[in-house]
Amino acid sequence: MSSHLSRRDLLRLAGAAAAVPVLSSCAGAPTQQSAAPGTFTVYWNAGHDYQAYRKVIAEFEQANKVKVNFQKYQWPDLRTRLLADFASGTVPDLVEEPGGWVQEFAVSGNARSLQDYVDRDGAAMGFPSDWQPVTVERNSYQGKVYGVQLHLTCNTLLYNKGMLSAAGLEAPTTWEEFLAAAKKLTKDGVYGVALNQDYTYVWPWLMQAGVTPYDPETGAIMEPVADAVAALQFQADLIHKHKVAPVPVSSTDYSGPQKLFSAKRAAMILTGPWDLEPIGKTSPDIELGVAPPLKHKEQVTQAAGTSMLVPAKATRPDLSWDFIKRITAIEVEQAATKETGMLMPRVSWAELPEVQSNEATKVFAEALPTAKDSSQQVRLTGQFGKWEEQLKVMYQQVLIQNQPAAEALETFTKAAEGFLK
Repeated sequence: MSSHLSRRDLLRLAGAAAAVPVLSSCAGAPTQQSAAPGTFTVYWNAGHDYQAYRKVIAEFEQANKVKVNFQKYQWPDLRTRLLADFASGTVPDLVEEPGGWVQEFAVSGNARSLQDYVDRDGAAMGFPSDWQPVTVERNSYQGKVYGVQLHLTCNTLLYNKGMLSAAGLEAPTTWEEFLAAAKKLTKDGVYGVALNQDYTYVWPWLMQAGVTPYDPETGAIMEPVADAVAALQFQADLIHKHKVAPVPVSSTDYSGPQKLFSAKRAAMILTGPWDLEPIGKTSPDIELGVAPPLKHKEQVTQAAGTSMLVPAKATRPDLSWDFIKRITAIEVEQAATKETGMLMPRVSWAELPEVQSNEATKVFAEALPTAKDSSQQVRLTGQFGKWEEQLKVMYQQVLIQNQPAAEALETFTKAAEGFLK
């Protein structure tokens, strides 16, 4: 992701799901924020229902004498619901978003600036000084903060240590080593790698190839074009030419590669920390390896992970800000990481014993400073939705349908030129 992919954390879509309350105290709560002052409505990702956050919710309820109507959605459903709410004017108090929506909704006037709260409380809570710089940039617009990062994730290489060891391989560090390893590992019903059908997984490859998605100064899109074509074609060739990866299944489910990896049908996957827990639970016998991001022209990865925003028409922003402060406290980050392995945006988080003592989490944490936001310049045009739609089409044309990358990229670029002007 993913961004997370958290990354997406990610990055990480799953099939359509209805909103359901998290806590028994919310049973029977209205599906939208009502005028009743005793209800505080939160839209949240279904995959991030952590015990660490339930504890925060209980404390928040007690401190503010409210009941939290905690509605869980998959990302596509959350977006559909939120856009409908913006249109109707009846909005939740707080929204978790998958990355990118904060600036999009700041541009459209649907998100509230949080700068007044940051000016008042920022120093005391360590914001923005204790947040990775990329997370502040991607949640700001015209010099003001509109969102606060909840999870910061990135995409890197997970591998089955036993399979690589049996093949006499070390973890690959470059695209060339990666392809060679994937070829050697593909045998006996096992693929060397499984790629994700989720189009956001294209970004690490494009950035490692040195591609700039959009330059607002020149209007250039996906340049250098030759490098963008090469990055797309490299992924497609893993599937269709070298046969070291299965054809991804087109769906809203991002967990396909993880399931193949857990079933020992794929030796490597490129993913984020959101897959650590399911792999650990379903396949505790797999000795899991986590390697730094691959290097091509650059060693870089995609910054992903979720943030929180307050809708512009939310009537109790003071409560919303109190929730944000509580759920981003370092001790809550610590508890959530201990519980799930999720990566967090605070700089001080990386030094926690839960991070430094865990081999997998430590590798992810060390990769975070190399993580870049791929789509910020596009988001600031207000055309992010159209860009994402076209990117998804291009990605699936190349990876799933095996359309030549140069053709698909040319079509994408022409479409993007139309709406980015």
